[in-house]
Amino acid sequence: MSEMTTEDMHSPGPGGTEERETVLEVDDLTVGFPTDDGLVRAVRGVSYRLRRGEALGIVGESGSGKSVTSLAIMGLLPKTARVSGSARVLGQEMVGLDDARISKVRGNKIAMIFQDPLTSLNPVYTVGRQIAEAVRAHHDVSEREARERAVELLGIVGIPFPEQRVRAYPHELSGGMRQRVVIAIAMANDPDVIIADEPTTALDVTVQAQVLEALETARQRTGAALVLITHDLGVIAGHVDRVAVMYAGRMVETGNVDAVFHAPRMPYTLGLLGSVPRMDESRHERLTPILGTPPSLLHLPPGCTFAPRCPMAEEVCRAEEPPLAVAEHGSGEMGGHAVVAPGTEPHRSACHFRDRLREARPDELFRPTAVDAETTEEVQAVAAGEVAEPVAEAGAGAARPEPAGPVDPRAPLLVAEDLVKHFPVRSRGIIRRRVGHIHAVCRVSLELRARETLALVGESGCGKSTTARLLLRLIPATAGEVRYRDRPLTGLKGAQMRPLRRELQIVFQDPFASLDPRMTVFEIIAEPLRIHGLFGGDGAERVRGLLRTVGLNPEHGSRYPHEFSGGQRQRIGVARALALRPKVLVLDEPVSALDVSIQAGVINLLEDLQAELGLSYLFVSHDLSVVRHIADRVAVMYLGTIVETGTTEQLFAAAAHPYTQALISAIPLPDPRKERARRRILVTGDVPSPAAPPSGCRFRTRCPKFAGELSEVERTRCVEEVPELADRGQGHASACHYAQARTLV
Repeated sequence: MSEMTTEDMHSPGPGGTEERETVLEVDDLTVGFPTDDGLVRAVRGVSYRLRRGEALGIVGESGSGKSVTSLAIMGLLPKTARVSGSARVLGQEMVGLDDARISKVRGNKIAMIFQDPLTSLNPVYTVGRQIAEAVRAHHDVSEREARERAVELLGIVGIPFPEQRVRAYPHELSGGMRQRVVIAIAMANDPDVIIADEPTTALDVTVQAQVLEALETARQRTGAALVLITHDLGVIAGHVDRVAVMYAGRMVETGNVDAVFHAPRMPYTLGLLGSVPRMDESRHERLTPILGTPPSLLHLPPGCTFAPRCPMAEEVCRAEEPPLAVAEHGSGEMGGHAVVAPGTEPHRSACHFRDRLREARPDELFRPTAVDAETTEEVQAVAAGEVAEPVAEAGAGAARPEPAGPVDPRAPLLVAEDLVKHFPVRSRGIIRRRVGHIHAVCRVSLELRARETLALVGESGCGKSTTARLLLRLIPATAGEVRYRDRPLTGLKGAQMRPLRRELQIVFQDPFASLDPRMTVFEIIAEPLRIHGLFGGDGAERVRGLLRTVGLNPEHGSRYPHEFSGGQRQRIGVARALALRPKVLVLDEPVSALDVSIQAGVINLLEDLQAELGLSYLFVSHDLSVVRHIADRVAVMYLGTIVETGTTEQLFAAAAHPYTQALISAIPLPDPRKERARRRILVTGDVPSPAAPPSGCRFRTRCPKFAGELSEVERTRCVEEVPELADRGQGHASACHYAQARTLV
């Protein structure tokens, strides 16, 4: 297989840090946005220096000012923004430049890669024309020469068949390819600085690895310094030299990546590290979320802005904002590794009590509070039946069916056998004929047991969410059977399924889209009780109890969804799903769009609810680090089929299918030393179209083993013969003719 380490991908360029010139210097940069309610202080006094070939990672929760800082440097903020301070690129001041002068610098000396490539590419022009336009904007070359440069750049960033792809439009490319096109545009003029703003957000882990490789290639080819903005601490750990942590518009900790990750001197940084589920740690390690939410940038609290969420806060913290000062390290810290190398910036933190954090652990600092204890008691009360069961309103529907007796923990609760779902593809025009099918799900079989979490993982478009909807009969199956407690669900109509809806509930990926914006939170949670005639006289107390169960204030039931944060909205979705006391919850990417600290709180909540209420989860996700933490068993999907199943420990200790190995290899670890030493299995290309899946093994077109290790006879078998999902022992099964177990964590 094609393997390489992160350290191989990350080359900081020639010369020592001390010899490299400063290419970007930011001093006391401040950004404010006037509103009717006052001035939103989005960025407050940010300062840093970046040398040639150096990589700086900027991390923090949403709204911390990461992206606004970079947009201010690029001169891309709206004219109403109030920008002060200084940002110099090779000595050229960027703040205050008019459009004509800044356009000569932007794209030439400094370039930016935006978060959403589809919105940053012009849909009416080919990608080749857009790359060529970037070249001709700063160089006097012919159209032919610019087009040749575009083909060359597409090849450099790893897009296959660049001669053909140069004529493609953005919508004809996958998300990963579009992001690589944006990287090609950024490196078109060999800039001195590249700013990458969340370049891997919303990408699958395998595509993320490809994009990061393309970004490293761009750095090596251009010699540019890099500012990498992301919320993914694993990406930061493996791809930068220094890191800056932002909170409430300012930098609260900066330093060498090893120093910040292994000896943080700011409680917020320690909290972020404790919130991240890790593949290199046991599931039994509970996540440590940061309680509360970031402050409003319109009304910042006095003193340290993190004080309202900080367990260490004292009176001085609430009265005086701490400066970003040098943090001292003891001789025993960092495991004997140097914290400050010659020529690098020292480790700084903005905390009055930074020295107290020596050897501190997140679980020791961020201990559960009284609010958490009350939530746990409420969950236990619900589990014990102390919260009254809602009674049916007179004449309103059937009573709740009696439980079917004690459940054997070894017996399957929800079973799918040979599920198939094909969506028709129709021709254009007035008479739309069926011209093919999308093979979304192909003979998928699953078993979910009582009190178990079964994770369904894979890349976008592999059929995970479709399978989840088939299990709940939200869409009809083309073929196959679904049973719940040995009762067939296939073929049941709406009225027949209604009593079973109480047992089977779903929490959707986007809580804002799944919550009615016209209804209050109380009405949203009460709605399923009313539909099933279970609201009764104590329905209001039941709703308030559900809000307490998921860690929300019952008094906030009168608010609307838009008045809550993303994590709080996801908790509302969980409360609504729990209203009917189901036995099975289908969780469709429930934490993928959340900040790491909020994500940790939701994951802990789900684990607590499962332990106390005896729930079974089907957990749909593409993030294997989350899956490692929460799941008991895992089923890996690729292009509509299951390619490997087993317990979590089996898959992560000895993954057998090349696709599973590639997924695990692509998940970054939030540990710079481990991440730099890991071996990578790089998967090239994109997922084939489900309308025309490959013959034989569906993964063979991207399989590193197929490309580099198998003989001609073995490859022929992969092309012609569909591999069966064969048991390797102890319930660990894989669908590969030449499966070979490997440990990758």
